[in-house]
Amino acid sequence: MGRLRLQSSINAIEEEPEDCEATSSNKAALECMINSEIGAVLAVMRRNVRWGGRYVSGDDQLEHSLIQSLKTLRRQIFSWQNEWQSVNPSLYLQPFLDVIRSDETGAPITSVALSSIYKILTLDVLDVNTINVEDAMHMVVDAVTSCRFEVTDPASEEVVLTKILQVLLACMKSKASVMLSNQHVCTIVNTCFRVVHQAGTKGELLQRMARYTMHELVRCIFSHLPDVDNTERSLVKGGNSMKNETAVLDADYSFSSKPENGSGTSEYDGQLSAGAFNASSGLISGMMEESNARTDNGKDAVPYDFHLMTEPYGVPCMVEIFHFLCSLLNVVEQPGMGPRANSLTFDEDVPLFALGLINSAIELGGPAIRHHPRLLNLVQDELFRNLMQFGLSMSPLILSMVCSIVLNLYQHLRTELKLQLEAFFSCVILRLAQSRYGASYQQQEVAMEALVDFCRQKTFMVEMYANLDCDITCGNVFEELANLLSKSAFPVNCPLSSMHILALDGLIAVIQGMAERIGNGSVGFEPTPVNLEEYTPFWMVKCENYGDPDHWVPFVRRRKYIKRRLMIGADHFNRDPKKGLEFLQGTHLLPEKLDPQSVACFFRYTAGLDKNLVGDFLGNHDEFCVQVLHEFAGTFDFQDMNLDTALRLFLETFRLPGESQKIQRVLEAFSERYYEQSPQILANKDAALLLSYSLIMLNTDQHNVQVKKKMTEEDFIRNNRHINGGNDLPRDFLSELYYSICKNEIRTTPEQGAGFAEMTPSRWIDLMHKSKKTSPYIVADSRAYLDHDMFAIMSGPTIAAISVVFDHAEYEDVYQTCIDGFLAVAKISACHHLEDVLDDLVVSLCKFTTLLNPSSVEEPVLAFGDDAKARMATVTVFTIANRYGDFIRTGWRNILDCILRLHKLGLLPARVASDAADDSEMSSDPGHGKPLTNSLSSAHMQAIGTPRRSSGLMGRFSQLLSLDTEEPRSQPTEQQLAAHQRTLQTIQKCHIDSIFTESKFLQADSLLQLARALIWAAGRPQKGNTSPEDEDTAVFCLELLIAITLNNRDRIGLLWQGVYEHIANIVQSTVVACALVEKAVFGLLRICQRLLPYKENLADELLRSLQLVLKLDARVADQYCEQITQEVSRLVKANATHIRSPMGWRTIASLLSITARHPDASESGFEALSFIMADGAHLSPANFVLCVDAARQFAESRVGQTDRSVHAVDLMAGSVACLVRWAQDAREAMAEAEAAKLCQDIGEMWLRLVQGLRKVCLDQREEVRNHALLSLQMCLTGVDEIHLPLGFWPQCFEMVIFTMLDDLAEIAQGNPQTQKEYRNIEGTLVLALKLLTKVFLHLLQELSQLTSFCKLWRNVIGRMEKYMKLKVKRGEKLQELVPELLKNTLLVMKTKGVLVPTSTLGGDNVWEQTWLHVNKIFPSLQSEVFPNQDSEPLQSNQTDAGRSPISNETSAQNE
Repeated sequence: MGRLRLQSSINAIEEEPEDCEATSSNKAALECMINSEIGAVLAVMRRNVRWGGRYVSGDDQLEHSLIQSLKTLRRQIFSWQNEWQSVNPSLYLQPFLDVIRSDETGAPITSVALSSIYKILTLDVLDVNTINVEDAMHMVVDAVTSCRFEVTDPASEEVVLTKILQVLLACMKSKASVMLSNQHVCTIVNTCFRVVHQAGTKGELLQRMARYTMHELVRCIFSHLPDVDNTERSLVKGGNSMKNETAVLDADYSFSSKPENGSGTSEYDGQLSAGAFNASSGLISGMMEESNARTDNGKDAVPYDFHLMTEPYGVPCMVEIFHFLCSLLNVVEQPGMGPRANSLTFDEDVPLFALGLINSAIELGGPAIRHHPRLLNLVQDELFRNLMQFGLSMSPLILSMVCSIVLNLYQHLRTELKLQLEAFFSCVILRLAQSRYGASYQQQEVAMEALVDFCRQKTFMVEMYANLDCDITCGNVFEELANLLSKSAFPVNCPLSSMHILALDGLIAVIQGMAERIGNGSVGFEPTPVNLEEYTPFWMVKCENYGDPDHWVPFVRRRKYIKRRLMIGADHFNRDPKKGLEFLQGTHLLPEKLDPQSVACFFRYTAGLDKNLVGDFLGNHDEFCVQVLHEFAGTFDFQDMNLDTALRLFLETFRLPGESQKIQRVLEAFSERYYEQSPQILANKDAALLLSYSLIMLNTDQHNVQVKKKMTEEDFIRNNRHINGGNDLPRDFLSELYYSICKNEIRTTPEQGAGFAEMTPSRWIDLMHKSKKTSPYIVADSRAYLDHDMFAIMSGPTIAAISVVFDHAEYEDVYQTCIDGFLAVAKISACHHLEDVLDDLVVSLCKFTTLLNPSSVEEPVLAFGDDAKARMATVTVFTIANRYGDFIRTGWRNILDCILRLHKLGLLPARVASDAADDSEMSSDPGHGKPLTNSLSSAHMQAIGTPRRSSGLMGRFSQLLSLDTEEPRSQPTEQQLAAHQRTLQTIQKCHIDSIFTESKFLQADSLLQLARALIWAAGRPQKGNTSPEDEDTAVFCLELLIAITLNNRDRIGLLWQGVYEHIANIVQSTVVACALVEKAVFGLLRICQRLLPYKENLADELLRSLQLVLKLDARVADQYCEQITQEVSRLVKANATHIRSPMGWRTIASLLSITARHPDASESGFEALSFIMADGAHLSPANFVLCVDAARQFAESRVGQTDRSVHAVDLMAGSVACLVRWAQDAREAMAEAEAAKLCQDIGEMWLRLVQGLRKVCLDQREEVRNHALLSLQMCLTGVDEIHLPLGFWPQCFEMVIFTMLDDLAEIAQGNPQTQKEYRNIEGTLVLALKLLTKVFLHLLQELSQLTSFCKLWRNVIGRMEKYMKLKVKRGEKLQELVPELLKNTLLVMKTKGVLVPTSTLGGDNVWEQTWLHVNKIFPSLQSEVFPNQDSEPLQSNQTDAGRSPISNETSAQNE
């Protein structure tokens, strides 16, 4: 029923405990209090002559009835037996109220009587349980509001008025106030307002008191709104009376105060009827128009029925009071008082007072207003319309109050005020906050403050974006506001002002709101791109559930996409209408076959269209264009709208064409639509058409300067006779139209995109129509659904704005604000994967570190320490790099520039790079060979004026303290020391090393960019001299690059190519040993050492990279050979099992082979080779030949002791065991064909081994060559297990044994010098011959099966013959040995049945060939070997061939 719930007030009253004594003492106290008040009133009355004596009426002398009633009350008061609550209050109130009502009493008496009532009310004598309390309260209100008294002097009048205010406020604050009716509450407010109004001519104190009371009343009344029941009944009864309430005046409500000569009366005669509020509204209108008009009591406009107005108060009185407060703002209706008049032509006092009251009502009524449609309607329409007008007020006070009200409305009722809020921001805030619209600085500042207040509401910008920017029928308010804040923060050619800081606060509030939402879900959610697969009418896109983010988020993103596409379409259309429509068809916003409705909606809902082109299209005679025109008119809602308002709205959307036929067509479409929706007055659409034409003509006539004689009202009415279906239109109707057009021109050439439009009455009416149909308001929660899209729009201007302010700022609090903004931007960019934005931010911040500026200062370190801005920027850059490095791309370059600058200044911690490598030490232990030193001399480092990097932070500091330089300098000042200390603290806060040590956690793209940035920062190595400073930089970058490579072994594939190419460039372009090439080579070796165990798939590439070492310039290689070998040795020992491919082993073997002849490096190289080959531990088919070859080189090398060469030969010889083992394994584990293939390969390896040993057999050192010969013999005779194919042996004899014998023979016959070098060569020759015969006899069985055996045997005899004839020192040994060996050989051949007489003739006859050659040397041998050649049968030789050869062979070998 719209009334207050009494329960809440009743509960508040705590019943007194029913203790008789307490009750009676309380009762006695009240009796005494009332008695004393009676005494006070009587005392004041007696002072007046009129009341002091008696007067005669008839024959009896009587006291005045007022005194009599007071005395009667005095007599009765102590005799009441009942509980106080059961005493009828009218008994003790009535005498006082009579005094108040009486016009005979003077101001002092009335004042005391009012004080008595005030005391009774404030002591809670009355409460809801008191008998007859309702009537009592009504009596009090009626009496006080109709208080009459004689005015004797202004001061006493003000006292009475003050008391009246006190009593009325006490009534509303009393526990019994819930018993007041709607009507009485209205009366109280009305009376208070009259006092406020009258107080303008009184003293300051009364004015303030009256206004305070009014505020308290409004607060008191509206604080109950949340407790009110539903308003269904009051709405039903209330009807539509709102429209009729405004212009009625009530004579009884004006003041007639005649204080001349201290006499006269002041009356508050307000016997209110149900029409109480008409009087109040009338009073307001009267006040605003300052009219003396009087009308009859206003009883013809009854907003609520009498029954509702007399019920306990609730919504009906609140509606009336709120309407009354809104109507106080109708000041703009008075000519010359418009807020746009750019001068304070109206008194700001009344609107300010009204706005304050309205603000209080909204603060206390709050969200409850939405449950009461009449109140809500007042807020949506009348209140907001007035707020829009006063928003443009020149008074900062009014503007500030308007903004406060709108902020309150946003908080409580935004879901009901979507379009109103859009209008407020577009037409008020965005206009005033920019100087270009002529607003004063104060207005701009207030508007900006208001905007910043809104920005501090966490969801404000999100809701603006979702509800307005993503709605095709609304403006891009979020975008406009964000741009406004960015631009307003920019100081353009002026110092930083409070306005700039204010705008920055707003901007950062928005950004920090986004940053705070990141932790609340829906982040990392990459918005999927919107694509329109097929045509759907874009103006009909709907959302299934505006409360569910799963529905509304995709919906608003889709709508925003459509809106953007429409804007692009509008741009195309403005250049070429046909192509514009084709573009929209291509993006599925218009159908493939154009239909009139879709084109009409495109014209109607798309902002930015050229209105001339739209007008031409709509006025075209083409049939399709005519259909579009009618559909276009159909998109307007002219329901209950005046014709001129409708016409204004229609003609605002395009430019009316100039041709009469086009105008005719346009107006026909308009008239048809208008008549269809508003047929109340007009008889038919023709009447609408004629009247529309008439209005256009009147508009031209009134507002065209070339028309001198203007049309009068009578002319206009006469021109429109008989047009309404043959009848006349009502004269009032036509007059209203005439004056509307005269006062306010219809613009037939609407402005093209002229910023922010003014809110005209017609636009407001249209807004109210639209608000009924607009999509529901989306309420955003604290999750980051749309932040990605929003931030993408505002990030660029935001970073620029914060940067400019930071640049211009001079105070640390502003610096800190900017830094907070930068960090928030970084957080959002990272979380929404906006890498470009983060890079831009890093670039911007790096400029402020001052580290990238060319150093013009003498002491850059001290300058940095004194520059708070630079230090804060530096810490911020590195904070971003550490926190959000995953999303930095090109920004790494700028960050590295800063790091390099700090490095050059000696400010980096000493172990930035080495810590980063997460390794115990950068190179080998100092004990191994020479330590790795940096070739940059200390003298050079002093020359470039920066300490070595290794000095680190504390070194830099101590250098400052000691100042140990050539020139004596004074001790540093305290300021310098403090600046230094600040610098050091700043660098420590940066945690620069973490960037590299934590690089293993970086995302792949970022890591790759970091590596590229390091390579870029190092610069391209150049042949020739680079400056020491550049080299130092390159070394440092290389250290960091190696460090991140080692830290990211799991992702080495990502980095490897770039790292390898960089190191290759360094190695290939260096011709002199220097720190850079040293770092490159050993860095490469470290990478291989560390990564080989983990990256088998990359092992080949890693090892191939070591070939770079082989490409070193000879001088460079020589200098580093020992350390390189130590590193290679360490690599081999640690990773031999991980090197599997021939290519990898080839690189290792090459590196080791090179060391064989290096005096310093050979030891480490041989150690590594021994590790691989000893016991075949790490030999494999992949590395066998390579290792054997390397061992041969060590065997041949004369660097080092002979023992090492011997050891190398042993390694070669020992490797045969591996071949045997592999052959056995192959036969056991493999198929026959595979085993045969492997045996073939093993044969090849064996052949390479024996060839290698053959070469060592020619060594100058006797011990080495003899050992090699014995080893070769072992290798040739110890391979039975391998089962070499027969074909290998002729090769072996030819390439190994015979070649070796020939070479040795050649050496033996050489010049004396050669013989001198090869001491004791004859011993070697002996061993070589023995090897020949032993190998031949060992393999005789197999060799004899060869077809080429005869040729082989001839070669054996030939070599023996050759050696027989050699002339060497102490050569008799050979002459003795050869016959013996030959005889032994022949005997074994005989025994084995290889040498037997045959009858065969020709070159392959072994018997014949043998004796042919043997007889040339030793003719007697045949008879010794075959003494009984003719008598012994051939068979016996053949029979014994299986048994005797073994013993013979053994004995021969033993010889």
